[in-house]
Amino acid sequence: MDEKVVLHFQSVDPVLFSAIRNSKPFTIEKSDDYFSDLVEAIICQQLSDKAGATIFGRFQKLFPKEKITPEQVLSLTDLAIRNVGSSWSKVRYIKNIAQATVDNTLNLNAIDTLTNEEIIKELTKIKGIGPWTAEMFLMFTLGREDVFSHGDLGLNRAIQNLYHFKKEPTRKQIEKISRKWSPYRTWACLLLWRTLD
Repeated sequence: MDEKVVLHFQSVDPVLFSAIRNSKPFTIEKSDDYFSDLVEAIICQQLSDKAGATIFGRFQKLFPKEKITPEQVLSLTDLAIRNVGSSWSKVRYIKNIAQATVDNTLNLNAIDTLTNEEIIKELTKIKGIGPWTAEMFLMFTLGREDVFSHGDLGLNRAIQNLYHFKKEPTRKQIEKISRKWSPYRTWACLLLWRTLD
């Protein structure tokens, strides 16, 4: 973890800072395969990491050299995608993203020039991409450092455990805690997920 981030957490949140000592080092990664990452996020929605990775691995094998492109997604039959383990609704969502990319309704080439809020707005116009998927895209694909996902159950559970809430904290309680972490809320999320392992 970046030293400036550690010092920030030390100064604003002793509870979160204490969790750093028990965590293995980690960093924020970036990817440049935006389309593939969005498809993977759709496939992995509401699945365990292992199940999502298995289905996405099978999906990749449908493509030459496992290079997923929107044009080739559109050339696949719905059944071919369904047969790798995706639900019918996810098949539609994957095709929606491919179509939006091909007809430039979604301009992935320019997306990194937008603010976090603008990116969420752009992505959630496409059926199948909700706020959670857009937030994961910001964190894991674009490597944005100041993103928090209120819709992530794992983060809510980690905050409940770490801050000793008897029951699941409200959005207002989580907002009060997470606001302090800015401008490094993504780092805080990665740390919180690690506390669940």
